[in-house]
Amino acid sequence: MTTHVLILCTHNSARSVLAEGMLNHLAQAGGHDVRAHSAGSAPSGRVNPFALEALGNAGVDVSGAASKSWDAFTAPDAPVMRIVITVCDNAASETCPFWPGSPVQVHWGYPDPSNADGGDAGKRRAFELTRQAIGYRMLQLLQLPLDRLDDSALRAELLRIARS
Repeated sequence: MTTHVLILCTHNSARSVLAEGMLNHLAQAGGHDVRAHSAGSAPSGRVNPFALEALGNAGVDVSGAASKSWDAFTAPDAPVMRIVITVCDNAASETCPFWPGSPVQVHWGYPDPSNADGGDAGKRRAFELTRQAIGYRMLQLLQLPLDRLDDSALRAELLRIARS
Protein backbone atom coordinates (compact mmCIF):
# COMPACT_ATOMS: atom_id res chain seq x y z
CA MET A 1 0.00 0.00 0.00
CA THR A 2 1.35 3.40 -0.97
CA THR A 3 2.58 5.64 1.84
CA HIS A 4 1.43 9.21 1.11
CA VAL A 5 3.47 12.10 2.52
CA LEU A 6 2.23 15.71 2.49
CA ILE A 7 4.86 18.45 2.74
CA LEU A 8 3.63 21.89 3.77
CA CYS A 9 5.02 25.41 3.51
CA THR A 10 3.03 28.62 3.59
CA HIS A 11 3.36 29.55 -0.10
CA ASN A 12 4.16 26.12 -1.60
CA SER A 13 6.67 27.70 -3.94
CA ALA A 14 10.13 26.66 -2.73
CA ARG A 15 10.96 24.34 0.20
CA SER A 16 7.84 22.17 0.01
CA VAL A 17 8.23 21.86 -3.76
CA LEU A 18 11.88 20.86 -3.33
CA ALA A 19 10.83 18.24 -0.77
CA GLU A 20 8.01 16.84 -2.92
CA GLY A 21 10.27 16.58 -5.93
CA MET A 22 13.15 14.99 -4.06
CA LEU A 23 11.03 12.45 -2.19
CA ASN A 24 9.20 11.34 -5.33
CA HIS A 25 12.46 11.16 -7.30
CA LEU A 26 14.30 9.17 -4.63
CA ALA A 27 11.34 6.89 -3.95
CA GLN A 28 10.99 6.03 -7.61
CA ALA A 29 14.74 5.49 -8.06
CA GLY A 30 14.82 3.19 -5.02
CA GLY A 31 11.64 1.27 -5.81
CA HIS A 32 9.81 2.54 -2.69
CA ASP A 33 6.01 2.67 -2.63
CA VAL A 34 5.96 6.26 -1.35
CA ARG A 35 4.20 9.23 -2.94
CA ALA A 36 4.94 12.82 -1.93
CA HIS A 37 2.57 15.76 -2.32
CA SER A 38 3.08 19.40 -1.39
CA ALA A 39 0.76 22.26 -0.56
CA GLY A 40 0.54 25.59 1.21
CA SER A 41 -1.81 27.40 3.54
CA ALA A 42 -1.59 30.53 1.34
CA PRO A 43 -0.21 29.25 -1.98
CA SER A 44 1.55 31.78 -4.16
CA GLY A 45 0.18 30.25 -7.34
CA ARG A 46 3.66 29.87 -8.81
CA VAL A 47 6.71 27.75 -8.14
CA ASN A 48 9.94 29.63 -7.56
CA PRO A 49 12.10 29.26 -10.71
CA PHE A 50 15.21 28.65 -8.57
CA ALA A 51 13.45 25.62 -7.03
CA LEU A 52 12.67 24.26 -10.47
CA GLU A 53 16.26 24.87 -11.57
CA ALA A 54 17.75 23.11 -8.51
CA LEU A 55 15.47 20.10 -9.00
CA GLY A 56 16.10 19.97 -12.74
CA ASN A 57 19.86 20.11 -12.21
CA ALA A 58 19.48 17.06 -9.93
CA GLY A 59 17.63 15.13 -12.64
CA VAL A 60 14.19 15.52 -11.04
CA ASP A 61 11.20 15.74 -13.38
CA VAL A 62 9.54 19.09 -12.66
CA SER A 63 6.83 18.93 -15.32
CA GLY A 64 4.03 18.54 -12.75
CA ALA A 65 5.31 21.06 -10.21
CA ALA A 66 2.60 23.48 -9.09
CA SER A 67 1.73 25.67 -6.12
CA LYS A 68 -1.46 24.31 -4.51
CA SER A 69 -3.64 24.85 -1.48
CA TRP A 70 -3.68 22.40 1.37
CA ASP A 71 -7.48 22.41 1.03
CA ALA A 72 -7.08 19.98 -1.88
CA PHE A 73 -5.86 17.36 0.60
CA THR A 74 -8.84 17.64 2.94
CA ALA A 75 -11.35 16.70 0.23
CA PRO A 76 -13.10 13.31 0.45
CA ASP A 77 -11.35 12.05 -2.70
CA ALA A 78 -7.85 13.12 -1.55
CA PRO A 79 -5.28 10.42 -0.80
CA VAL A 80 -5.04 9.55 2.88
CA MET A 81 -1.74 10.85 4.25
CA ARG A 82 0.40 8.78 6.59
CA ILE A 83 2.85 11.63 7.23
CA VAL A 84 2.55 15.44 7.19
CA ILE A 85 5.81 17.41 7.32
CA THR A 86 6.01 21.19 7.66
CA VAL A 87 9.22 22.66 6.25
CA CYS A 88 8.81 26.33 7.17
CA ASP A 89 8.31 27.82 10.62
CA ASN A 90 5.22 29.79 9.58
CA ALA A 91 3.39 26.68 8.40
CA ALA A 92 4.46 24.82 11.54
CA SER A 93 2.83 27.44 13.74
CA GLU A 94 -0.43 27.54 11.78
CA THR A 95 -3.47 25.52 12.74
CA CYS A 96 -3.65 22.80 10.14
CA PRO A 97 -6.92 21.46 8.83
CA PHE A 98 -8.15 18.03 9.86
CA TRP A 99 -6.31 15.48 7.76
CA PRO A 100 -8.26 12.29 7.01
CA GLY A 101 -6.51 9.30 8.52
CA SER A 102 -4.89 11.31 11.36
CA PRO A 103 -1.36 11.27 9.92
CA VAL A 104 1.82 11.62 11.93
CA GLN A 105 2.81 15.30 11.87
CA VAL A 106 6.36 16.63 12.31
CA HIS A 107 8.34 19.79 11.56
CA TRP A 108 11.56 19.75 9.57
CA GLY A 109 12.49 23.43 9.33
CA TYR A 110 14.73 24.91 6.66
CA PRO A 111 15.68 28.57 6.14
CA ASP A 112 13.92 30.16 3.17
CA PRO A 113 16.39 30.06 0.26
CA SER A 114 14.38 32.82 -1.44
CA ASN A 115 15.80 35.23 1.14
CA ALA A 116 19.45 34.46 0.36
CA ASP A 117 21.84 37.33 -0.22
CA GLY A 118 24.13 37.61 -3.21
CA GLY A 119 21.71 38.14 -6.07
CA ASP A 120 20.82 35.28 -8.40
CA ALA A 121 24.08 33.41 -7.72
CA GLY A 122 23.43 33.52 -3.97
CA LYS A 123 19.87 32.29 -4.44
CA ARG A 124 21.00 29.46 -6.73
CA ARG A 125 23.51 28.35 -4.11
CA ALA A 126 20.93 28.58 -1.31
CA PHE A 127 18.37 26.57 -3.29
CA GLU A 128 20.94 23.91 -4.13
CA LEU A 129 22.06 23.60 -0.50
CA THR A 130 18.43 23.40 0.64
CA ARG A 131 17.70 20.74 -1.98
CA GLN A 132 20.67 18.70 -0.77
CA ALA A 133 19.64 19.01 2.90
CA ILE A 134 16.07 18.00 2.09
CA GLY A 135 17.29 15.12 -0.07
CA TYR A 136 19.41 13.81 2.81
CA ARG A 137 16.40 13.68 5.13
CA MET A 138 14.21 12.13 2.45
CA LEU A 139 16.77 9.36 1.97
CA GLN A 140 16.59 8.70 5.71
CA LEU A 141 12.79 8.64 5.59
CA LEU A 142 12.90 6.08 2.77
CA GLN A 143 15.12 3.80 4.87
CA LEU A 144 12.39 3.46 7.52
CA PRO A 145 10.22 0.32 7.54
CA LEU A 146 7.13 2.48 6.98
CA ASP A 147 4.77 -0.49 6.70
CA ARG A 148 5.88 -1.91 10.06
CA LEU A 149 6.07 1.20 12.27
CA ASP A 150 3.10 2.22 14.38
CA ASP A 151 2.38 5.95 14.61
CA SER A 152 4.31 6.44 17.85
CA ALA A 153 7.43 4.72 16.53
CA LEU A 154 7.13 6.52 13.19
CA ARG A 155 6.89 9.90 14.93
CA ALA A 156 9.98 9.08 17.03
CA GLU A 157 11.95 8.15 13.90
CA LEU A 158 10.84 11.27 12.02
CA LEU A 159 11.87 13.44 14.99
CA ARG A 160 15.24 11.66 15.05
CA ILE A 161 15.67 12.51 11.37
CA ALA A 162 14.75 16.14 12.14
CA ARG A 163 17.69 16.32 14.53
CA SER A 164 20.13 14.93 11.95
